[in-house]
Amino acid sequence: PEKIAKSVEILNLRHAVITSPARDDLADEGANQFLKVTKAIKTIDKDIRVELLIPDFHAKEKLLETVANSGAEIIGHNLETVPRLYTIRKGSNYKKSLRVLKRLKEINPNIKTKSGIMVGLGEKKEEVFDLMQDLLDVGCKLLSIGQYLAPSKEHTPVIEYIRPEIFELYKKKGMKMGFDHIQSSPYTRSSYLAHEYI
Repeated sequence: PEKIAKSVEILNLRHAVITSPARDDLADEGANQFLKVTKAIKTIDKDIRVELLIPDFHAKEKLLETVANSGAEIIGHNLETVPRLYTIRKGSNYKKSLRVLKRLKEINPNIKTKSGIMVGLGEKKEEVFDLMQDLLDVGCKLLSIGQYLAPSKEHTPVIEYIRPEIFELYKKKGMKMGFDHIQSSPYTRSSYLAHEYI
């Protein structure tokens, strides 16, 4: 944690996004590492904004409490895609991910919650709008939308390359629905322009 905090200081970052792979092999699934890194950064400068991008921690209450009360201003957990296409997310569950986002906000109403999705997997516009409403219903008002790109030939193939005007449609519709900020473009990823969300 101290090395990450020192790196943040050297790079003169004012907004740091901290993430990790899922660590199901650890008893705390990595939750305490998120806590330690956040505290180390805040020790260097309490005004540096910290955003955590977390796995679902299997929705374990104690682990969600650890990250929700870590001192981070934003906690992100990505839905990735619409419920109908969740077979591409091995070991993940759409409703559980929504519960995680809802519980984080209940534990600490002062944090902002954030999620991200990929499009181009065969989803319908109406499904994306329904997903947006699901996020709003659990208090999540920050969203990233980007184009899915298959990492390899073994991964789920791209079904469609979404046109820029559709990304703009998603952003306009979402903002009208009640989101505080949406990044939506082919190149958008979870941490893209992260400092602009607040």
